Amino acid sequence: MSTVERCAVNITGSGDKAIVFLHGYGCDSGMWRKVAPAFEKDFRVVTYDLMGYGKSAATHYDMVRYATLDGHADDLIAILEELQLKDVVAVGHSVSAMTIGLAATRRPDLIGRLVMICPSPSYANDNPYVGGFEQRDLLGLLDVLDVNYLGWAHEMAPQIMGASDRPELAKELTDSFCQTDPAIAKHFARVTFLSDHRSDVKAIAQPTLVLHCQDDVLVPPSVWTWLTDNMQNAELIVLEATGHCPHISYPEATTEALAEFVRPRIAA
Repeated sequence: MSTVERCAVNITGSGDKAIVFLHGYGCDSGMWRKVAPAFEKDFRVVTYDLMGYGKSAATHYDMVRYATLDGHADDLIAILEELQLKDVVAVGHSVSAMTIGLAATRRPDLIGRLVMICPSPSYANDNPYVGGFEQRDLLGLLDVLDVNYLGWAHEMAPQIMGASDRPELAKELTDSFCQTDPAIAKHFARVTFLSDHRSDVKAIAQPTLVLHCQDDVLVPPSVWTWLTDNMQNAELIVLEATGHCPHISYPEATTEALAEFVRPRIAA
């Protein structure tokens, strides 16, 4: 079975160039349904499910291969190679922002531009870096997840979504969390929250759009500042939005910012 098949790759749209969307923790490719179609006129639009999520062949989830984001970066590279795509725009939400960054530094021929939505290279404070959480708090959060994953999902998803005026969005994210195999969810949570990719993002040379929200429970403004100060070629846009998932809760603003960034590619 190819990586394209294992990750349930879906391709729509047309054009000489491609844009690929990677979802974040606890989600699947369906989370891009409000944004991705806007690019079908000018791009081949590629969406897929990270291994262990959505319609992916979860039996192929290897705890060793996916003990770091390297395994997911290898999957992205393999998919682009199998589809014979080069110089793509790679869009990654949350933890997948780091995945596209890893892939971009390894294979700059495959990825020409990046869009990182609500990224964090490290959630842990490490003076003077402020990631938002003390290490002991992250470990405590993961301990709760290990003991009662479904309870953790019901408590955390509404905070992560951050759209208290639209409870249906929190329910959608909660349901997505709860549909994931708990063993995979617990494993990937440790990879997500305990990894440190600060040195990796410094190596990204491609033009990168960093999209953040004004009030994100997971990513404080200090992270935005650190990214723009330390990345080689990053542009920051802070959306008039709240929460950690603007592509779901504020799709119009997210699409507009993304389209403005890729417009030179459309005109090329």
